Amino acid sequence: MNDLISSIDLIVIAVYFCIVFIIGFVVARKTESGEDLFLGGRTLTWGVIGFSLFASNISSTTMIGLTGAAYSSGIVQSVYEWISGIPLIIAAFIFIPLYLKSQITTIPEFLNLRYDRRSQVFFSAITIITSVIVDTAGGLYAGALVLKTFFPDLIIWQTCFVLAVIAGLYTAFGGLKAVVYTDTLQAIVLIVGSSILTYIMFEKIDFSLERMISSAPEGHFSIIKPIDDETLPWPGLFLGVPLLGFWYWSTNQYIVQRVLGSKNIKHARWGLIFGGFLKLIPLFIMVVPGAMAISIYTDIQNPDMVFPTIVLRALPVGLVGLVLAGLISAIMSTVDSTLNSASTLIVIDFIKPKKPNITSKEVAKYGRITTFVLMLIAAAWAPMIVNFGGIWIYLQQMFTIFVPPIVVLFLLGVFYKRGNAEGAFWTLVIGVSMGILLFILEQYGFWPIHFTINAGIVVALSSIVFVVVSRMTKPPPQEKITNLTYSKGLIDAGNENMPWYKNYKYYAYLLFVCIGVLFVLLF
Repeated sequence: MNDLISSIDLIVIAVYFCIVFIIGFVVARKTESGEDLFLGGRTLTWGVIGFSLFASNISSTTMIGLTGAAYSSGIVQSVYEWISGIPLIIAAFIFIPLYLKSQITTIPEFLNLRYDRRSQVFFSAITIITSVIVDTAGGLYAGALVLKTFFPDLIIWQTCFVLAVIAGLYTAFGGLKAVVYTDTLQAIVLIVGSSILTYIMFEKIDFSLERMISSAPEGHFSIIKPIDDETLPWPGLFLGVPLLGFWYWSTNQYIVQRVLGSKNIKHARWGLIFGGFLKLIPLFIMVVPGAMAISIYTDIQNPDMVFPTIVLRALPVGLVGLVLAGLISAIMSTVDSTLNSASTLIVIDFIKPKKPNITSKEVAKYGRITTFVLMLIAAAWAPMIVNFGGIWIYLQQMFTIFVPPIVVLFLLGVFYKRGNAEGAFWTLVIGVSMGILLFILEQYGFWPIHFTINAGIVVALSSIVFVVVSRMTKPPPQEKITNLTYSKGLIDAGNENMPWYKNYKYYAYLLFVCIGVLFVLLF
């Protein structure tokens, strides 16, 4: 395959890396304080927020996985992408106003304000661990594997190290602003490159939707799957996907951090809705090419080779480099985001409470140090993943152990004002214990239920624990929770005297309609 990548393609990739370094260098010169490093000085506007949300979420495994899944098993896994707009709307309506009003830097800080320090420490520790050994290391390893399909001479551990160093350098010195600006570039490159690939593939089937659909197996273009389906059974579509989506888009530090750095609530909300519209795109530029490949390249045995095959066979010289730059963009945007968020959590949730008199410049110094340390840990851990084989897939399912009680603490805690610190603590303890139990039973075949369904079950049980324990113990002081729970007027906060074309709610309604139309078409 390496013989098919021309020097022109390599030049395109090299130019991309140079631009990323220039952006990181320019931004780093203006990054001095902890707020600059972690929140971009709270100056981010809606465009870069939306693009950064999109780029940070799209990984190399997303591009490879969605295209391969569309070729082998259908479009059902694309639901995780385009349905993201719903939790983003919920975040824009309710949670972001509460976060910004609280002036928090990390999402676990909100749990400390709403409940107590125990909840903050638990959530922060879990997020740091999963960010480094799952998200960052996993992104590096998957990215290195993907790049090896195009460049067979690459050595996995060296590739992981190089990717980590590049992302770590501009993240450590430029902070969140460097992350979101490079993410914006990466998102544009990713969208343009994938769109060109989609057009060329569509051209190869004479722009015939009928040919694309008729060449696919029955049910290939439906998102409703049997209850025993291994990819996404229909109960999981309605139970697990929305709940996991809420956690990811409304409470996940590495996603929400760029929104916390927004210029004001208007830009935060516009950025979220813009990101929701961008999340509709992967269905058309990553899933559809895989579906079209069924009728064009019938000799592909391994689904993971669908994307590399159509890139190298369908694209002309130069465009291969552009799409590969988009692929590298997907790798880098995930790594830089997780490094920055994990560093933020360590400094704000653990170092700063121990050193309350720490200066803003010292916060930035600690942030850079932790970023480098985390970069080295992730780079060292990433090559080890090959030794875990199928266990690595199980690690992805580990999120369903920790996510359900967290969802309850945020989603129910904002509306149920009687919820207190004791209820939150025991929800975490019992909810995580139930998640671990179901996970173990599933691995040994005693609980043959898909993890997305398990997520819904544990959320329901955790909600009961939260309400019962809170009712049995002392209610929280009213003055403590007034600005941390839902209240009338929250949805319209910042919308005063706003002309309709600037009112985020109209765009949120339009996004919801678009998602509904897709759901009906693919039902």
